[in-house]
Amino acid sequence: MALLEMLRKATADGDPDFLREGVRVLAQAVMEAEVSELTGLPKGERDPDRRLTSRNGYRDRRWDTRVGTIGLAIPKVRDGSYFPSLLEPRRRAERALLAVVQEAYVLGVSTRRVDDLVRALGLEGISRSEVSRICAGLDAEVAAFRGRSLAGEAYPYVWLDATYLKVREQGRVVSMAALVATGVAGSGERRILGLELSPGNDEGSAWPAFIRSLVERGLRGVRLVISDDHAGLVKAVREQLLGSGWQRCRVHFTRNAQDLVSRSARSMVASAIRAVLEQPDEASARAECSRVIATLEPRMPAVARLLADAEPDLLAHFTFPELHRSRIRSTNPQERLNKEIKRRTAVVGIFPNRASVVRLVGMVLAEQDDEWQDGRCYFRPESMGLIDAVIDLREVGPALMLAS
Repeated sequence: MALLEMLRKATADGDPDFLREGVRVLAQAVMEAEVSELTGLPKGERDPDRRLTSRNGYRDRRWDTRVGTIGLAIPKVRDGSYFPSLLEPRRRAERALLAVVQEAYVLGVSTRRVDDLVRALGLEGISRSEVSRICAGLDAEVAAFRGRSLAGEAYPYVWLDATYLKVREQGRVVSMAALVATGVAGSGERRILGLELSPGNDEGSAWPAFIRSLVERGLRGVRLVISDDHAGLVKAVREQLLGSGWQRCRVHFTRNAQDLVSRSARSMVASAIRAVLEQPDEASARAECSRVIATLEPRMPAVARLLADAEPDLLAHFTFPELHRSRIRSTNPQERLNKEIKRRTAVVGIFPNRASVVRLVGMVLAEQDDEWQDGRCYFRPESMGLIDAVIDLREVGPALMLAS
């Protein structure tokens, strides 16, 4: 009640700073109460029986309110997830989508579909200055997210992939690649590491610069990179992430192998590759791989050669903890993220310029990064400690290690 009286007085006196601080204190108290209910214990107390989840630190997040932007310290829990009831999920990306649609409308490049969407959102009239104001605020937020330091954590696992979007540039509609990096930190949390935009015909030269920027921002402790076999990407990994292993995505490899045979034989090829990758350990997988190569050689020599050449990179995940292998042998986790990007950008269709792509995709990724931190760990923290127990970098063979 005392806090409410103070807030009323601050409102009457027109003191926005005091009002903002009061809202922050009240919001923090609400979150602490919600987490205490979730864990079954007040802040600072421990449950020796660990019957419920426990607190696991805090993460910072901005909250836009009527009294201004407030910095919150959102509690994290070790098992399960917690998202404050007073926050709205997906708000940032929706504001970015709105800004992109507005920009397209003002620039005069919108189609009837975009025009109808603008009107459905209640934006029948909007000024250029209003669009500029909204976009400037979002661009600053995206720039801060893309440029934040990565030095505070080691990232043993990193996924790299690209998704393609259409952008209007110099009077033409061109395809551009959104390069995205995600990783799992030593704490077991999955994070968005970076975003870069590149013309589709320049992707090979963009990967080295993108990975170099991650390293400059503090990316370290990388033990395994998971990606497809894009030549420019693999070359960049070899040059920029020395001492890291490279896992060739099993899904992309299977498609590559199937492209070498007739449609009727594709199912058999996929089954043969699956038989290799589903083995319980590395020795069994290598033995099965040799058997499959010998079987395919007479009838499908091209597939046999492809499998023989790719064997070290295809089986790289066997060097890591068994609990992790099913998730680190393909780019499927990244593909699911790409599908979310596609779903959220499909409303726009053709982007009016490069900045609008970075704005919307950057907001989608920032939002996803928040959700991952609010949810369960991708890998349990104790299992991340097994990486050092099962891999000794001094004894890994040259086929697995990437050298410059």
